[in-house]
Amino acid sequence: MDADSETSEGLKYKRVLLKISGEALMGPSDFGIDMPTCLKFAEEIAAAREAGAEICLVIGGGNIFRGMAGAANGMERSQADSMGMLATVMNALAMQSALETIGVQTRVQSGIRMDEICEPFIRRRAIRHMEKGRVVIFAAGTGNPYFTTDTGAALRAAEMHCEAMLKGTQVDGVYSADPKHNPDAVRYDHLTYQDVLARNLRVMDASAVSLMRDTNIPIVVFSLHNKGALQDVLSGKGPSTVISGS
Repeated sequence: MDADSETSEGLKYKRVLLKISGEALMGPSDFGIDMPTCLKFAEEIAAAREAGAEICLVIGGGNIFRGMAGAANGMERSQADSMGMLATVMNALAMQSALETIGVQTRVQSGIRMDEICEPFIRRRAIRHMEKGRVVIFAAGTGNPYFTTDTGAALRAAEMHCEAMLKGTQVDGVYSADPKHNPDAVRYDHLTYQDVLARNLRVMDASAVSLMRDTNIPIVVFSLHNKGALQDVLSGKGPSTVISGS
């Protein structure tokens, strides 16, 4: 048995897509990218990679620009979404820098061609990068307006044949209400895709949840801010909410 097989024995999920909101990269700031926060996330990802996981990422762009907010303020929606996609590229490059600072080989692939700064999205190349132990960050969503980064993450998780999509959030799972404002909110350990859609729980966009349902890829919602949480989730431990078919 090779070393990689030995390190991955204790993992429930070997190949995963990790979805992080752009707002998570702000750290204590009100806007933009906080590099110490990026480095903290990078260390979590590096530890998970050392344990044998194959990891790809999608990072939102809400810390820089949110397309739907731009459209709500009078900007043409396709134009606003294009700006939002460019924001995700900036976040991807920042996370790549953080990961490579601590020695993790990383590739950024964009749904919009910009060859001077990152690779175009090529599915087979991305899979090969992951097989070689590199972290792949998918930027610019699907490359099309009217699709959020949640939907882009679901699409890439399906294309990469991921065993789970992990959604790192501000809280340790899915609640019946916002636990920051409602102390009586109940955390769910498990939900079905249909539960999420029928109750309109807003874990992620309905189109993303539907795609995960159709491809039978579980969604695991957890708090990325707890040290060691990513590795715990990969091992099937720690507080989280698992969304699956049954």
